[in-house]
Amino acid sequence: MQQHMVQQNAFAQIPDAVKAFIVHFHQAVLDNNLPEITVAYESGWNKYTEKYYAKTEWPEAELIAPLVNDDPIFLILYRELYYRHVYSRLQPNIDDRFHSYENSCELFNYLLNSDGPVQLELPESWLWDIIDEFIYQYQVFCSWRSKPKNKTDDELVMLAEGGPVWSSYSVLNVLYSLMQKSKINEYIVAQREGKSPEEIAEIVGEYGQRPLYRLLGYFSIIGLLRVHVLLGDFTLALKVMDDIELNQKNPFTRVTACHVTTYYYVGFCYIMLRRYPDAIRTFVTILNFIMRMKQYHTRSYQYDQISKTADRMYALFAVCHALSPSRLDDNIGNIAKERFAEQYAKMSRGGGDALAAFEELFLYACPKFITANPPPYDDPAALQNLLAPPSPADSEAAEPASQPDATHRHLQLFLSDVAAQSQVPTLRSFLKLYTSLGAKKLANFLDADEEEMVQEMMVVKQASRSISRVPGAESSGLLDGQTITTSDLNFVIAENMVHITESTVGRRYAGWFIKNTERTQKILDDLKTMPLPASKVPTQQQQQQQQQQQLAKPVGGEKKVAWGSVSKA
Repeated sequence: MQQHMVQQNAFAQIPDAVKAFIVHFHQAVLDNNLPEITVAYESGWNKYTEKYYAKTEWPEAELIAPLVNDDPIFLILYRELYYRHVYSRLQPNIDDRFHSYENSCELFNYLLNSDGPVQLELPESWLWDIIDEFIYQYQVFCSWRSKPKNKTDDELVMLAEGGPVWSSYSVLNVLYSLMQKSKINEYIVAQREGKSPEEIAEIVGEYGQRPLYRLLGYFSIIGLLRVHVLLGDFTLALKVMDDIELNQKNPFTRVTACHVTTYYYVGFCYIMLRRYPDAIRTFVTILNFIMRMKQYHTRSYQYDQISKTADRMYALFAVCHALSPSRLDDNIGNIAKERFAEQYAKMSRGGGDALAAFEELFLYACPKFITANPPPYDDPAALQNLLAPPSPADSEAAEPASQPDATHRHLQLFLSDVAAQSQVPTLRSFLKLYTSLGAKKLANFLDADEEEMVQEMMVVKQASRSISRVPGAESSGLLDGQTITTSDLNFVIAENMVHITESTVGRRYAGWFIKNTERTQKILDDLKTMPLPASKVPTQQQQQQQQQQQLAKPVGGEKKVAWGSVSKA
């Protein structure tokens, strides 16, 4: 009875406007009214959140159940919004983490295991947010789970008995199941081959014909890209994108947050695979898009997230250009230099200060990597050894064995590659001054012997080559490409001499001026040979009107006096 009274009091405290909104929202979902659902989701939910629930939780699903006739499907969708609000505005506790996982499982079981496709329509932005939030909560849970030192006894017990809660296998299983159920890859290939709608419908089956499943399958591919990046498998991350082309005609461009996320993770994969030209091209494309569409992004409920991702991509763009100098996009290059001027200068100079700048920008801009395997919560002895501080005698021996977290492991791999190229800017600056130079003299410049100098020259040679996608072959996979030269300097070492040549010939201004002078002369000659425009001869009717106007004028004319009246002469 007391519990019932508490629920009644809590229900009475819900504002009437919120009750009316929930009833209207539920009716729109029942009717599959996409315009009404979109307005309620993108506008109404955020409006009432700011007004009533900016710092508190929304009413629990059990409280609002009478308003929606205990509709189980709507309550699942409501809980999805409820837990997303908890994660974004509040601090989730362990119950929220477990219950949000259970609700996600209920939603995906309903979509994947029902008898035939479900009769449900949701807007594209909500479908993307469902996949995006599912991966985000998995990422946050893995990061929280990997730190056993700050856990209470109850939390340790729940984690030991949690089983597959937010396991990597369960998350990947959901995403791959959505892909397979919707047959999205077959749909993309069939569309690319120009098959008729009837043939496509036969290929994808009853699930693939539904927009709900097709979009969920499509967004699951982008989700798999993100998950594999978080797990550190950058090759597999690009491999799952084989059938998706990075252009403005794809469905992911209709949801701006999905569009930006796709390019961010693809560009980061290219960085970790040392394909810096491809990374630069990827970041330039999406950053130019964000600049053009900035006025529209300010109206989006995801504006803050898009802006933060854009800032991280500017930082990664600066990193790529420092490692592989190339012709910059003026707008993007200037913005990157303005925002990260100090780090940009240090990275371009190379040397000891560059590593600290690379580390700072990498940690700022990289994804928050996760460790797939949790600590041994189910083994109290192993967990106690992990939690127990080492004794002073064992501290020195234990320190080297301590493992860094996932982000710092990737940072170490990245910095090892950067450190190998640390002398490249210095060596390039010397090579640009000469066309031929003695090997011994160059070694003296570098304060090294000839053998070390040759090794550094080989590092420069290796750094000037990269695998890159061929322009115009956009239909190929993201992993395809060929080896290209990214530097404007080329050199050979023969008979103790270093011979340097410029691979890229400078622009010939004389030819440019001659070409444009000839073009101007041709325009002038064409103008001279053009016939003069014919004078317009007034028609007979126009001549009669002019004669009538002249006859209507007074003989002596009229003169205006100072106050505007007319006096006749």
